[in-house]
Amino acid sequence: MRKLTLKTIYAALFVFAAMLSACGGKSGQDTADTITFWHFWSEPAQEKALKEIIAEFEKKENCTVNATALSWGDGKTKLLAAFNAGKAPDILELGSDWVAQFSSAGVLREWNGTNDRNRFADFSIAPAMFSGKQYALPWVVDTRVLFYNKDLLKKAGLPDTPPATMSEMLNAAEKIQQFEGVDGFGANGSDPHRLYKKFLPLVWSNGGYIFDSTGAPAINSAANIEALNMYIALSRAGRIETQRELDAAFTQGKIGFWFSGSWLTKKIENGNPTLDYGVALIPDMKHTGMSFAGGEYLAVNAKSDKAKLAEKFIRYLTDGATALNFCKKVADAGFPADKSKFSDIYFSTAKNRSVFAKQLERSKMTPVHPRWLDIEAAIENAVVAALYGQKSAAQALNDAQTDIAAMVK
Repeated sequence: MRKLTLKTIYAALFVFAAMLSACGGKSGQDTADTITFWHFWSEPAQEKALKEIIAEFEKKENCTVNATALSWGDGKTKLLAAFNAGKAPDILELGSDWVAQFSSAGVLREWNGTNDRNRFADFSIAPAMFSGKQYALPWVVDTRVLFYNKDLLKKAGLPDTPPATMSEMLNAAEKIQQFEGVDGFGANGSDPHRLYKKFLPLVWSNGGYIFDSTGAPAINSAANIEALNMYIALSRAGRIETQRELDAAFTQGKIGFWFSGSWLTKKIENGNPTLDYGVALIPDMKHTGMSFAGGEYLAVNAKSDKAKLAEKFIRYLTDGATALNFCKKVADAGFPADKSKFSDIYFSTAKNRSVFAKQLERSKMTPVHPRWLDIEAAIENAVVAALYGQKSAAQALNDAQTDIAAMVK
């Protein structure tokens, strides 16, 4: 019999450990059945809810999903750095206006299941596409609606019902503005990645657009200048702050009208449950009141060597039932992108949800362009300059037109 030396024993232990690793134990190591997922649900309650849903997938597939929460403040920078360093996750969550930048850079895996498109809301498909190819799946979508304070309307001698048009809202806001300590309207000022979501609804509701039918920039159209002048007028009958500050002010009962998302209902419920308020569709201008639709998308790293499991995980998260479960747990998530769940009884019975569901039918997403974030910044800079009187609405949008034209040339 051959004598076993320490060297032989150590070698055998090493081989045995390697075999265990190959079998995919849930140690968190980079094994065959472990995938990495970077997402933006970083608040404790959000992260807890997501982990519960992920745990079901892990149990079903006998795998491990190493999830990492990013913040909206620096998450995109971290993703870009990870791709540059060759250390990007297998699966990543992207905002609807980010997908084109990543897909045009060639860092996302082309999605093979084209039939998957049929189950999603029509407006959610475009951001997933680039140059005729699909690179992501929509996960959840949401929109903004009009929040209005019924007590302040009654104090101003007005019916406590929502305005049907922007002009009606402006008149009501001006009356509320006369009272000490409150404001008629909440206008987003300098607030990157948020301001344009409050301004574009006026553009679309007035028949305007960012690019014309030929793809040429048209931000300085007469309809858009008129929309910006309306936004300025509303701001004069209110206050100019960031979204966070305006959400807080509305919750405290200090603002008459404010465009915000489903997250605000939860803040009111927790911070001022006796507030007498309502939610309504975006008021009309020359056209039906339109709102901004945002969404979260899931994509696979083009260099992932676990694409099959990664795609299976994305299909699981975007499945209507799973996404609905997530939306029930996390109010901020909005609605499943799977359109079959828009009419679910949950949204018709949960307080105010039916208004959001109806507004989704009157919502748009931003144009798909790899330089959208730069275009977005040019629009926001123009609105800020006009809000603070540094430029007229026409001059501000003319300057934005020049900047955007140079970007897309």
